[in-house]
Amino acid sequence: MRLQLLSDLHLETETFAPEPAPGADVLVLAGDIDSRWDALDAYRGWPVPVLFVAGNHEFDRRELTTAWPALRARCARIGITLLECESLCLTDARGLRVRFVATTRWCDFDLFGAAGRERAMRAAGYFMRLMQATHAGRPFDAALMREEALACRRWLEAELRRPQGAWDATVVITHFAPSARSADPRYGTQPTTASFCNADDDLLSHADLWIHGHLHCRQDYLVRAPGGHETRIVANARGHSRKGEADGFDGLKCFDVAARE
Repeated sequence: MRLQLLSDLHLETETFAPEPAPGADVLVLAGDIDSRWDALDAYRGWPVPVLFVAGNHEFDRRELTTAWPALRARCARIGITLLECESLCLTDARGLRVRFVATTRWCDFDLFGAAGRERAMRAAGYFMRLMQATHAGRPFDAALMREEALACRRWLEAELRRPQGAWDATVVITHFAPSARSADPRYGTQPTTASFCNADDDLLSHADLWIHGHLHCRQDYLVRAPGGHETRIVANARGHSRKGEADGFDGLKCFDVAARE
């Protein structure tokens, strides 16, 4: 199965016209497509299934308890599939059955362990103030994001640890990155890195491919488990052109999924 991957287009300020990639079986939108949601209309009538995992900026200046059902309804009208703490199996023309395991997987600020959590949450304050979201009428601050993140983590772990079912390969889609290995090399490792990456390294071996967004850089690397299984982690974020982040971005790039051996 060939996957076209787009994330962090930020079409609330950026200009980008998506095109279907030749030979792609599925389009994956890994979040931060458009904080206004308007640009989602570009995927109406897309020639292959479109799977969408929301990013943090999809909730800018919104109330999460009402934004989630509203976003789901909008996606349904457009004909794209919003996935949040949900799995979906698709079969390609060659008969390969792929399980997509998807959640925004907000950051829990435990990237550096419990000892570094408080500092990481303080560093996240800047991003939370920019987001200006609420949850049940309360400011969606780092503490509330951590609660959401831990709920996502519990679901994700339980789903990935399920016995092998009627699928040949597993693809995880999260907006936030699953490992510090995905950290943007421009900034190195610092407390704010925990606002972009989670420490989900222990779950990587349960996936064949793990797709994420959030960081405005491209990633493509392999992690080998002690038993020899390799998981490929990829991100194809466009980012902000004014910062040069879109330089070299290929919106038609595809990633292959093969059956687990």
